[in-house]
Amino acid sequence: MFYTYVLKSDSDGKFYTGYTTDLKLRFEQHQKGRVESTKNRLPLNLIYYEACLRQEDALRRERYLKTYNGKRFLHKRLKSYLTG
Repeated sequence: MFYTYVLKSDSDGKFYTGYTTDLKLRFEQHQKGRVESTKNRLPLNLIYYEACLRQEDALRRERYLKTYNGKRFLHKRLKSYLTG
């Protein structure tokens, strides 16, 4: 399986979107500061993920979620989580 995931930083409130084959391991790497792009934004929360059978699909979803429309989709999908 291939996973597209979204993390939210508690320190700056911003999102990080990525993809991986091992979601648990990748999240641990983020939490331990081993990922350059998020190491200064700890702590992080996994707020959303999708599982895909093909790598191409996961990469396509990652690229989409980083677009304006993808961010709107996430905010609508996670509205109750994001507003409390």
